[in-house]
Amino acid sequence: MSAARFAKSALEALGDVADGATVMIGGFGPAGQPTDLVEALLEQGASGLVVVSNNAGNGDDPLARLIQRGRVAKMVCSFPRQVDSWHFDAAYRSGQVELELVPQGNLAERIRAAGAGIGAFYTPTGFGTPLAEGKEHRRISGVDQVLEYPIHADVALVRADRADGVGNLVYRKTARNFGPIMVTAARRAVVQVREVVPTGALDPEAVVTPGIYVDAVVEIAGSARGATGATEEPA
Repeated sequence: MSAARFAKSALEALGDVADGATVMIGGFGPAGQPTDLVEALLEQGASGLVVVSNNAGNGDDPLARLIQRGRVAKMVCSFPRQVDSWHFDAAYRSGQVELELVPQGNLAERIRAAGAGIGAFYTPTGFGTPLAEGKEHRRISGVDQVLEYPIHADVALVRADRADGVGNLVYRKTARNFGPIMVTAARRAVVQVREVVPTGALDPEAVVTPGIYVDAVVEIAGSARGATGATEEPA
């Protein structure tokens, strides 16, 4: 894999996303969500998308608007319905979007498994519920468990705090969430950061995602802003 490419805009960093692509979007609600990259996806125009994310958008954020505009064919997520998830709720009730509901721990492990090259794994989570219907199961050490498969993606959209000149990444506290595992689970990883620093400026012991996993980086001023709009301190 070549070194990360540094783009001048979110749209340039995003590049081509094909109709029907599987797109992972980082974030736990607004924390760590790569809003500028999702805005670029709205502008880029791809449709029929399978979106893998912790939730299905909040209010009128870019992910929610992606659903509202009929660009998402399927959501794979843990928290599709919240007090402000009205766009997903309307689309789901009208049959415009399919839902694969995945317990949060299973979601994280299925993504991690894709990046780690794990073919499948057993977990007790979900056994005996509708989520396990049609899935292989077995008893291991006296515990009934369900077979789950990795989730791979065509592209991952992730927000980090800083990148260096070769794409090594550090994150901002809990804004890290799904970012590191999504980057490894996708064929192409696109990252927005608050700041790009010279190569060597990041302590190697603090690097969370090595640049070899990163395909494109865009520096977005203010991209470390939280849900309140208050600028967060550097990690």
